[in-house]
Amino acid sequence: MSAESPMLGLRLPTDPRWVQLVESNISEILTDHAWCEQKAASNAISTIVRYPELTDLVEALTEIAQEEMEHFGMVVERIKERGFTLGYERKDDYVADLAKFIKRGGSREEQLVDRLLFAAMIEARSCERFRMLSEKIEDAALAEFYRELMISEAGHYTTFIGFARKYGGNVNVDERWRQFLDHEAEVIQNYGKKETMHG
Repeated sequence: MSAESPMLGLRLPTDPRWVQLVESNISEILTDHAWCEQKAASNAISTIVRYPELTDLVEALTEIAQEEMEHFGMVVERIKERGFTLGYERKDDYVADLAKFIKRGGSREEQLVDRLLFAAMIEARSCERFRMLSEKIEDAALAEFYRELMISEAGHYTTFIGFARKYGGNVNVDERWRQFLDHEAEVIQNYGKKETMHG
């Protein structure tokens, strides 16, 4: 599952030097990662609030929200094991830049598709970065941890894309996904320079 794989579709891979930044400040990456999981859970819940009538979507996003909070707890355990404490929530500039691409207004279907593709895009990049960490980080326990999370994030990505296609109505979901990928490729050029999950 490489950065250029058909499944993820990412246009640009993360610079491998990012792993060296991460290893220079494990406490920072773990704190940032924990809050990324919390935000992912919150995003799933907010989508449920907006689309409660889509029962299968509600059920799937409930599972995802629960999984993301489980991951939050797992990251906090890794923080404690290493003698660190969870720091305050970090601002995620990458996600903020990505969110600018979400259409304002439009039909209810268009809004749902964009919300789901936005979430899928974050999962795809997270999955790519988890894979890089699983292959390159020297901490063997963390490498295995990120390999397991990579598999879970890939499943979330697939779920979001699947529901976008199911409930897209008249929206050309595949074309909109290509647009998201193109936008993300522009955004990610400015990142990979900080010891944060998307930094």
